[in-house]
Amino acid sequence: MTADRAPRRRAAVVGVPLLAAGATAAALVGGFTLYPRQQAAAAPGIATRTATVVKTDLSNTIQVAGALGYRGSYGVVNEATGTAYTALPATGTIVRRGQRLYEVDGTRVTLFYGARPAWRSLSEWVPPGPDVAQLDRNLIALGFGKYLTVSDYYTAATAYAVQLWQQAAGLPVTGTVPLGQVVFAPGALRVTGVAAVLGSPPQPGTQVLTATSTAPVVTAQLPVAQDYLVRSGQQVTVTLPDGVTTTPGTVAAVSSVATASSGSGQDSGSQPAGQPSQGSGGGQESVAMTVRLDRPLAAGNFDQAPVSVSIVTAHVTDVLAVPVSALVALAGGGYAVEVVHGTGTSATRQLVAVQTGLFSSTLVQVSGTGIAAGQRVEVPAQ
Repeated sequence: MTADRAPRRRAAVVGVPLLAAGATAAALVGGFTLYPRQQAAAAPGIATRTATVVKTDLSNTIQVAGALGYRGSYGVVNEATGTAYTALPATGTIVRRGQRLYEVDGTRVTLFYGARPAWRSLSEWVPPGPDVAQLDRNLIALGFGKYLTVSDYYTAATAYAVQLWQQAAGLPVTGTVPLGQVVFAPGALRVTGVAAVLGSPPQPGTQVLTATSTAPVVTAQLPVAQDYLVRSGQQVTVTLPDGVTTTPGTVAAVSSVATASSGSGQDSGSQPAGQPSQGSGGGQESVAMTVRLDRPLAAGNFDQAPVSVSIVTAHVTDVLAVPVSALVALAGGGYAVEVVHGTGTSATRQLVAVQTGLFSSTLVQVSGTGIAAGQRVEVPAQ
């Protein structure tokens, strides 16, 4: 970009027809009537400079505030009987399949994966059911099901696999699984709270701890007026709590139920020039949006930490663009730019009508006859 020292008054206002006070002549440009720029006595001149017409990609982005947490919320119910809890996990502990979740009378209660909670003891004499198939899948996943086929029937192969697992886990080797020996959860658990007290007597049917999954997610409130811009599966960018680091994410869900928000759910994103901000205000209706991190490890140990989500609402590639401040509003509608030819005092200017496309931050997409990459257009110096 080069500076143009000739003092000029620039009165173009994006989105508002340019009406010159005291104008005595009008020119026809690209089918639009252009009135001369205002030359106010109180402001004899405004410094200008030139900017280059570029060919680039443009995006329009909105941002919403959110919180980084973990998916799901679970309450673990104890079904073991005994005298006392002899081991309990600490808050924040991650427990995975086959690991000890807690302990009663020195005997571990093991975490298995499955959607159905344990509700009965399992042995070769029980009626078939999906809880047996759930047990089979865990035994196979832990490496004890060499001769085991997943089924609803508690077979001799199931009993043998249970014996192998019990022996490896230091449990009484019985080939049966008494109620309370395992706890089923959809996946690995991250302990968020412990309701039981070490040494207290366990009561079957009472909650012993609370947990979430280990999958980090971002929850955010999206203004209802903008929910049409977001869909499940859409790629987004999450700015982590340090305000600098970003990581890719995918929209996992957008609620169909709107609620009244008590505060602002949106930061100021990129808005088309000349249009009012779409920032949210207190009490605005919003919908809940859940974002899954594509790189879960990027979440670190953050929990309920503030983040922002950037959502690309429009994108164009390989287009001509100029600064928004280069646009001159035409009295008959539309816009033009002033193309500068040459330099210094010998520079000439040509008003060229353009069609605008995507507005993105400080740049706007333009097209039309007489506009090309590498040309220089006039913009205000500041």
